[in-house]
Amino acid sequence: MIENLKPKEATAIINSLIGGVVPKIGIQHITVGRSEEIDAVVAALEDVKNGHSMVKFWIGDFGSGKSFILHLLNTVALKQKFVVAKADFTPDNRLYANDGKGLALYSAIMDNISIQTKPEGGALPTLLEKWIEQVLTKTAEENQLPLHSIRDEANLPLVQNAIMKTINELSDAGGFDFGTVVLKYYQAYISGDDMLRRSALKWLKGEYSTRTEARQDLGVREIINDLNYYDMLKNFTRLFVSMGYSGFMINLDEAINLYKISTAAMREKNYEKILSIYNDCFQGKVSNLFFNFAGTFEFLQNERRGLFSYNALKTRLETNKFETAGIRDFAQPVIRLLPLDNNEIFVLLKKLKLIFDFNYKTEININDDDILSFMEEMFNKPGADEFLTPREVIRDFLNILNILRQNPDLDKNRLFSQVQISDERPDDLILDGIEEL
Repeated sequence: MIENLKPKEATAIINSLIGGVVPKIGIQHITVGRSEEIDAVVAALEDVKNGHSMVKFWIGDFGSGKSFILHLLNTVALKQKFVVAKADFTPDNRLYANDGKGLALYSAIMDNISIQTKPEGGALPTLLEKWIEQVLTKTAEENQLPLHSIRDEANLPLVQNAIMKTINELSDAGGFDFGTVVLKYYQAYISGDDMLRRSALKWLKGEYSTRTEARQDLGVREIINDLNYYDMLKNFTRLFVSMGYSGFMINLDEAINLYKISTAAMREKNYEKILSIYNDCFQGKVSNLFFNFAGTFEFLQNERRGLFSYNALKTRLETNKFETAGIRDFAQPVIRLLPLDNNEIFVLLKKLKLIFDFNYKTEININDDDILSFMEEMFNKPGADEFLTPREVIRDFLNILNILRQNPDLDKNRLFSQVQISDERPDDLILDGIEEL
């Protein structure tokens, strides 16, 4: 049995992996072969905790474990008392835009904010309320007032001044409106005004599309938009640190969608934004901020459309020339995810068999020798060397377990022999690769 595995985690692991996605919870139970990467991240988190900032690029083939590693970073960072958020790049979510797509990425980040007590996201209201309680306690102490009376209307000016003073100390850009909205949130929190609270939250999450609407609801002149959302992320980072958190980690997956932007000028603007974030973090212009990008080798290395097409990024992100498959440098910004070896995949499949049995309260008749037979069938199929990914191995294995659970008399070896290898890369990338041959 796997130690400390909860039923909810087991169900999430099995259902997610069968669906071809990484589970949101319980990921620590299926981690194999990434100990060096985790050690490097723990060391990096320590630096960020001490006021530095960091950018890492996690690069690997489709299905090689990029999303898995981001979820793992999420779990590790939460334990180190970081606020963590994740978002995927999509055709409608990107770093730079002038039609709301940058703001859409910001909104996705704010929607997915997690803390250790709310690891599945949606923690922004919890954080705001926790911060307000801290301000109330501090204001009561500074003015020698009993804590229960600081919420009285007579003391509202004291609290307003304390909130604005704190926000002004924390904010670079957009501080006044940010402070005004947090004040509105405080008023709603104290009075129980759900409508005002929702409006304040809507502004902070970047969900207002017009200044007019925001002015009517909240009395502010500006809204968060494509051009200023990054400043707002920096403001939130300072706010979280002022509350006692270690920092703010932002994990951005599916970076291949930046590579796929059709117009060269817009693609370059997005890469320029990555360069700006990179420079801010490594030149000490921001503190306690940790960005992780996950993408394919095409996203990084393609000199026509990838990050290497932007020379300022290419010079920063080229691999340490002394690194080999056996001698790794995890301190550099780009970490290439090497495939799991056969021993690691065997350990992973053994763990998944235990989790599957625990989840379904069953005992599927598959032993270690059977797992080795399944692996041998998969790895000896035509195309396995080129196209086989951990994701496909896992999904086929769990699908076979499901068939055997429901049809226990079936011949498992016959099922093993029926596995097929397919190319999981998106069609447009395959075509793009052919164009460049």
